[in-house]
Amino acid sequence: MSGLFLSRGLFPVDFFRPCVEFLLRSQQSNGAIPWFDGGHTDPWDHVEAAMGLSIGGEWSAAEKAYRWLQSEQLSDGSWWSSYGGTEPVAEPRRETNFVAYIATGLWHHYLVTGNREFLLEMWPCLYAAAEFVLSLQTSHGDIHWAVDANGEAMEDALRTGCSSIYKSLECAFNISVVLDRPQTSWRSARETLAKALLHKPQRFDRTWESKSRFSMDWFYPVLTGVIPASLAGRHLQRRWHDFVEPELGCRCVADQPWVTVAESCELCLALLAAGDHARAVQLFSWLQQWRGDEGEYWTGYQFVDELLWPEERPTWTAAAILLAADALTEYTNACRLFTEVRLLDVDLSRVKQLSG
Repeated sequence: MSGLFLSRGLFPVDFFRPCVEFLLRSQQSNGAIPWFDGGHTDPWDHVEAAMGLSIGGEWSAAEKAYRWLQSEQLSDGSWWSSYGGTEPVAEPRRETNFVAYIATGLWHHYLVTGNREFLLEMWPCLYAAAEFVLSLQTSHGDIHWAVDANGEAMEDALRTGCSSIYKSLECAFNISVVLDRPQTSWRSARETLAKALLHKPQRFDRTWESKSRFSMDWFYPVLTGVIPASLAGRHLQRRWHDFVEPELGCRCVADQPWVTVAESCELCLALLAAGDHARAVQLFSWLQQWRGDEGEYWTGYQFVDELLWPEERPTWTAAAILLAADALTEYTNACRLFTEVRLLDVDLSRVKQLSG
């Protein structure tokens, strides 16, 4: 199917139900959601899939996914970058943006459900994760991308990863406010991180080749609110033709003839954040040609060789479709999570009352 044009207030529940059921089928009995049957589970994509379950009304399954993370959390608040799967992990590590993303997922679930008790249950897990991530923030504001198997910092920073952390810190802080435990140090760390992302480009890609070829480095600062809406449209237009292939989607890498569904969905969200609703609707409409027979979506399409590649239909791609569809139709109360920055105010009188 192609040409699905979504509009506000019209979320096609029946059309997307197979997508939700695909996520349900993929979830293991312990709550983990691997990329696909027999594949590995990583904390970031696992959270992405859990958000898809929340949108689909499968709240218990989503909470089971977060409880799996809770059960696997290491003593320092982190998670390994990969669990299970048939391939051994070449370089065991813990990636900071993976660890931080639980905050985004938990806040998303709260916005959808209003379940404060679940936030309270997950607070120790979230707190430990946020503290781990911020322990790796440098004096310049950037955050090391990972630690190795021995706990040593892998000292460099990713623009996309730090942008994702920026959104996660917004969500973590909001959770702390809702639970009457405002962590103002998290808010300050978020502000310092933004300054690095906006004004210290030399802090990123210091020890490897620049990631500017990757579309996520282009649109993630918009998607996560690092670049304000007033500047976002101009920023996206600057490299639009480098990354967007008409009628197909968004390239993963500028110099490769390969469009990917998840990146295209995230670009839809970035366009909405920039106020470009029309282009977001159009871009999303192109993606339905990559839908599988059972509601899942292929990773991407190599348009020179005319091949679906790789031959995988990951859970996180299905979840990205649901997140974009929710934002386009404003279906759930979490629909604006990735299109607006909403940092809650701290009621200082309430804080004093609680501490007293």
